[in-house]
Amino acid sequence: MYDVLVIGGGAAGFYAAIHIAESRPQTKIAILERGKEVLTKVKVSGGGRCNVTHAEFNPSDLSKNYPRGEKELLGPFHTYASGDTVGFFEERGVALKIEDDGRMFPVSNSSQTIIDCFLSEADRLGIQVKTHCSVTGIEHIEEAGTKKWKVAVGDSFMFCNKLVLATGSNPKMWNYIESLGHTIVPPVPSLFTFNIKDERIVDIPGVATHAEVKVIPKKSIGKKSSRLKLDASSLTSEGPLLVTHWGMSGPAILKLSAWGARILEQYNYQFRIQVNWVPEYHQDGLLALLLKVKQVEKKTVLRTKVLDIPKRLWANLVNASGIEDTVTWPAVSKQQLTILAEQLTAGIFQVNGKSTFKEEFVTAGGVNLKEINFKTYESKILTGLYFAGEIINVDAITGGFNFQNAWTGGFIAAKGVVNDLNTNSE
Repeated sequence: MYDVLVIGGGAAGFYAAIHIAESRPQTKIAILERGKEVLTKVKVSGGGRCNVTHAEFNPSDLSKNYPRGEKELLGPFHTYASGDTVGFFEERGVALKIEDDGRMFPVSNSSQTIIDCFLSEADRLGIQVKTHCSVTGIEHIEEAGTKKWKVAVGDSFMFCNKLVLATGSNPKMWNYIESLGHTIVPPVPSLFTFNIKDERIVDIPGVATHAEVKVIPKKSIGKKSSRLKLDASSLTSEGPLLVTHWGMSGPAILKLSAWGARILEQYNYQFRIQVNWVPEYHQDGLLALLLKVKQVEKKTVLRTKVLDIPKRLWANLVNASGIEDTVTWPAVSKQQLTILAEQLTAGIFQVNGKSTFKEEFVTAGGVNLKEINFKTYESKILTGLYFAGEIINVDAITGGFNFQNAWTGGFIAAKGVVNDLNTNSE
């Protein structure tokens, strides 16, 4: 018999358990992890450096990085946000640093620093960490007039007064929650890269530049279109774009995949994008610039890169515009420059499928947000049941925001559990 069982030995689960134990030292707590190791996602995040949070300290601006959960997280972020996360780690001797793009990492540049911090805190606070504990059932039972939780682990049972679920995107756990009366929003991938085979990018993997990317809406998406009215017209993203062996990646693409997670799934990941490789220009303005260059430049178009984009990309777009390598600026036609301006500002690329972005495997979907009290992260359907992390239908763009959701949810759920336990013990 435990006061609190936390199912899920990841970021949100540890954060919740630590805050419960700190606020209420006499509480008997166990973290149950189905795998042989805890905090595995923390370990691989940020290329093994752990992108702990983001240096966005305004709750309103912070919430805008969540395609699912923006409205619901506004209140929680006023309670606990990035600055509080920084304070938590610094109080425990883990200094964080801010990188140019706002992402925050431990100064050690190692996710092991974060893992060690959590494990030592769990040990110090007497939290039991149990691995190889695969939950096979959850029941809400009444015993001597008191509601309790009965958790099946293999062939045995564990009991607790309060249950915190922090199991991430775990379909089995979603099934259990659904059987208890909750609604699960069907999961679809978020944060993925685009598979594109195109002559303009096929031979330049590794090229990176700042670009604007738009999804071109489809008129119809088949039978599903009547069931889900999804509008892709606003799906636009700007930021660093990386050409890869399989297509396109980088923050501009990942952001687009997060905001468009449900729409792109409806498209079966077959759609077209429009890329502006020089977002500071529109097509007509760029054509005017190219015509000015034609007046003064004598060299070949290929060798005179007049814009701040990588050389290899410029060369490929020049060739795609039908301009031969030997054509000089005086000899290039207005029609060719019109096509070049279009290639640079409004190039169309066909996407055929997606690839998982390994570092941040994130899912859109989970426990319906309407069924959660965001002041406590407690279920509105079942008393004594709390959620934290990606198990609920919240997900973010890349940059440390998904972890911030875990820290905020873990902290507020812990506060809710402690208040509940204190009230019941009076």
